[in-house]
Amino acid sequence: MDAQITKSSQKEVNLSVTNPDIGMLYVVQHELLKEKNIDFAGLIVKHPLTNECWMRVNSSKGNPLKEIINATNSAIESVKELKKLFNSKIKIK
Repeated sequence: MDAQITKSSQKEVNLSVTNPDIGMLYVVQHELLKEKNIDFAGLIVKHPLTNECWMRVNSSKGNPLKEIINATNSAIESVKELKKLFNSKIKIK
C-alpha cells in the first residue's frame, strides 16, 4: 500500500492510496468518524481496475493528518486485541 497526499490544507487532507487493503481503510475511516474533531471522512474506490482509493478527511478543529495517524494507530490496537481474542478461543496447530 502506498499513500500520497494530493491536497492538504489546515482543515482538509486528500489522500491517494494505491494497492490498498480496502478493509483496513474502512476501519481507519470508522475510527476517524468516532472523533469529535472530524467533520467528514470519506473513502471511494476510484475504479476497480486502477487499484486506487481516494480518502478525504475534513476537521473543524484539529490537524486532519494527525487525526488520520491517530485513527490508524487506534485501528492497529483494535486489531491486536481482536487477534488476542481469536487466539485465546481457537487453538491453532
